[in-house]
Amino acid sequence: MLKNLVGNINKNKTIYQIFKSNNNFLKSSSFKVNNGIINYNFSKTQKKNEQLVFGDREVAKDQDREKVNLFTAINNGMSIALETDPKAVIFGEDVGFGGVFRCTTGLREKYGKERVFNTPLCEQGIAGFAIGYAAVGGTAIAEIQFADYIFPAFDQIVNEAAKYRYRSGDQFNLGGLTFRAPYGAVGHGGHYHSQSPEAYFVHTPGLKVVVPSTPIDAKGLLLSSIRDKNPVIFLEPKWLYRSAVEEVPVGDYEIPLGKARVIQKGSDVTVIGYGAQMHVLQDACNKARDEYGISCELIDLRTLLPWDVGTVLDSVKKTGRCIVSHEAPRTMGYAAEISSTIQERAFLYLEAPGIYYIHL
Repeated sequence: MLKNLVGNINKNKTIYQIFKSNNNFLKSSSFKVNNGIINYNFSKTQKKNEQLVFGDREVAKDQDREKVNLFTAINNGMSIALETDPKAVIFGEDVGFGGVFRCTTGLREKYGKERVFNTPLCEQGIAGFAIGYAAVGGTAIAEIQFADYIFPAFDQIVNEAAKYRYRSGDQFNLGGLTFRAPYGAVGHGGHYHSQSPEAYFVHTPGLKVVVPSTPIDAKGLLLSSIRDKNPVIFLEPKWLYRSAVEEVPVGDYEIPLGKARVIQKGSDVTVIGYGAQMHVLQDACNKARDEYGISCELIDLRTLLPWDVGTVLDSVKKTGRCIVSHEAPRTMGYAAEISSTIQERAFLYLEAPGIYYIHL
């Protein structure tokens, strides 16, 4: 979300032209310039079965691998957590028979109904139980069936879970508390099954917020989240559950929280995103390269709180231009934080003034 790119980029092509012409996933757009600020509003129609981003093959490279989709990688990660930690339990609405998206399939049969169990349809109760169990030393893996349903538990999460360490003077903590929730649109979910609530939680000190984009990342980041010494909101891109497939290490491994991944290196513009949006951005980067000769450096944040400021700044200082994109609403959105930080810490490296607001 940064940098006026209406000037020259290699062959004097604009980012507007690149995104506008990418008919694989853009149907319509609006374009308006106001006092040097360029605003875009794109409608996304990228094919949901098209996977464009894959995990890092260097992760756990000595392990055997199995070709699985994203929800199976998550299932495998939770199975490892239950196997390696006798205090770990999984609970939520309908998780006993596998859950709406089948992420817990087979876990109750393998580990027993005392460790994988259903809860009433009450997010406040799910969060309250999770906080209490973690407070006495347990490892709570709580599923919120859809991220849209997390709001009834908002007070429990931001006022109790997030502040537990602080209000005790660091005598106690809620390490071992993870809230899993599928987020984002799938094209038919409506307003109660399509939201992206990450911005509500990244405003809260004491939480960590994680969003994977590939099966390899999903498993490794989830295991790191479960074992972290802070409460974690783990948002899973629901339209990637089945469409994202790759060779995933079969054993136990972790991917560090707070560390972004440079998916591809480039020299002309830094492109930043997270979660399902990474596949949309990769499509645009490919288009920019193939049709306009523009070299994009693509960064997957993976962790939104805390986010990897250093990796982003290093890239922007190299390219001089930056775009941030996410599926969530633009107004007061997460991209504004990244844009503000870049303006504050890398202003003299930018090639031109202005801010891009891109919502795909």
